[in-house]
Amino acid sequence: MSQKKKILIRIGSLRHGGAEKVLATFLKNLPEDKYEIDLLLNLYSGKYLDEIPKWITIIFLNKGEMITTNRIQDIPKKAARVVYQKSLKKFPNLLYKRKLKGKKYDIEFAAIHGMRDEILNSPLKSSKKIVWIHNDLSEVKGYSETEIKKFFSFDKIMVISEKIEKLFIDLAENENQKQKIVKIYNPLDTEEILTKSEKTVINYEFDQNVPTFISVGTIFPQKGFDRLLNVHKKLLDEGLHHKILIIGNGLDFENIKKLKSELKVDETATMLGFTDNPYPYFKNADFYILSSRYEGFPTVLFEAITLKKKIIATEVSGVNEMLNSGELGLIIENSEEGIYSGMKKALLQPQDFEEYSEKLKNYIIPFNLKNSVEKITSVLDEL
Repeated sequence: MSQKKKILIRIGSLRHGGAEKVLATFLKNLPEDKYEIDLLLNLYSGKYLDEIPKWITIIFLNKGEMITTNRIQDIPKKAARVVYQKSLKKFPNLLYKRKLKGKKYDIEFAAIHGMRDEILNSPLKSSKKIVWIHNDLSEVKGYSETEIKKFFSFDKIMVISEKIEKLFIDLAENENQKQKIVKIYNPLDTEEILTKSEKTVINYEFDQNVPTFISVGTIFPQKGFDRLLNVHKKLLDEGLHHKILIIGNGLDFENIKKLKSELKVDETATMLGFTDNPYPYFKNADFYILSSRYEGFPTVLFEAITLKKKIIATEVSGVNEMLNSGELGLIIENSEEGIYSGMKKALLQPQDFEEYSEKLKNYIIPFNLKNSVEKITSVLDEL
């Protein structure tokens, strides 16, 4: 029996984001007999902790929930976490000697782009290094071309969409750098989505006579929920009755909630917060709306396609691929005006969306779980 490959994977936490879900799904589908995996979290927190297989060792720098507020009583704890994490980043030898007990790894894996420096500054010079890029970094604050080029220090750069692949190919300075880029669609479990969608909706009443637009995601400025609410208000003022349902939590939750009240749309827009199973809500809503300012490959659209929803999506990275250049859903300009025109069309000309529904009926998703897992494991095995 050949020796198991020793792999260290790093991510911030296992909270409710697309990258976290994708990592958990991938790990659940890995063969136990081939790898020995340590998963190092900055914060032992999040709904996907329970999904990590028992044979994978979870190590963490801090424990407890993420502190998203600046309440006086939270500041010392928040500051202590930051200082501890920064000091281990600055002195990686301490981390590897103490926390990781001097273990040697064959592969070190940054599961998100934010872990770039932690992995590249590893004291283990002989390990192979991989990064998994889930965002279009050209749209992410703080990522100049110079910053993005630093990712070429990895042995492999896994990207999740054509747009991100093109960004890296255009920045590559030679053939060797180009060879490092590998495009792999996110592993997602369609069976799980379909099964979970059959469950009962709780805490929300769908009204058959009022069209409902659902949007699901981490509440960050990136997701454009502020734009969605502004458009919602504008359409209501024009006499176009509809409802908005936002599912998710995140750093911007209180800001978006406040905006909802300021716009006086509390009666028609609902923020449900985080739910373990958003799929019954997807299923019962009339339209899925993606209002993002930027994405990598919006996992949530895969879920909407699986559940055959009528989709409206801003033109961000991954959308053209997922919606077959507009065959499977309405792709709108990435602006508040674009969101307004798309939602207005849905309300005034719902019949135009029947064409998408017809196409989705027999559509077989090309990015499936088995293919993605096999492609990622082949990257691990070849290193």
